[in-house]
Amino acid sequence: MAQILLIEDDDGTADEIVLELAGAGHAVTRVATLRDGGDHARGDGFDLLILDRQLPDGEGLDLVAALRGDGRRTPALVLSALGSLDDRVRGLRAGGDDYLPKPFALVELVARVEALLRRPNDTRETRLIAGPLDLDLLGGTATRAGRQLDLLPRELKLLDYLVRRAGQVVTRAMLLRDVWGYSFEPNTNVVDVHLGRLRRKIDGEGEPPLIRNIRGQGYVLDLAL
Repeated sequence: MAQILLIEDDDGTADEIVLELAGAGHAVTRVATLRDGGDHARGDGFDLLILDRQLPDGEGLDLVAALRGDGRRTPALVLSALGSLDDRVRGLRAGGDDYLPKPFALVELVARVEALLRRPNDTRETRLIAGPLDLDLLGGTATRAGRQLDLLPRELKLLDYLVRRAGQVVTRAMLLRDVWGYSFEPNTNVVDVHLGRLRRKIDGEGEPPLIRNIRGQGYVLDLAL
């Protein structure tokens, strides 16, 4: 059971979210203002933060950015009626881990919550450990089960992106947008080329492959070895 903090000022929306997440086995603490949300978020014990952007006393993204500035890594799912590409990018750049435009289906909210909760925790801001993988993002190095991986910077960034979404299907469009910075999907096989190189480097002889193709959907980093 995860402990979730919900910052949402609309009573109807909040009640629906609390009921749905409770039905999925999670405990939800709900507050309605940025100030109360900040006080709770800076306490201990929450596994996930869900917050609206447009709160009565301020912009939700300001709280996310402040928490990241304090070194707090609690995953944050941003909800907002502001759903343009620019709005979504701003939400992610402010430190949000996911962005869900309103209106949304509750079943999708729960799925996104579960995906965020499955992500590996940072042992420190610049290091990720997930299954046999150990990424030192500050030093620019990575290992699998202690074996050094000779990764180029783009390959390390790609692996970092996949590790943070382990077990989650990642589409080609997501990779082009978030790893390469394209705001559109160009006619290029750059994703396939880099994933092929990355696979050859992280999968040693006799080791089970970590990156799987999901036909018609994308790719998934599978750490359930």
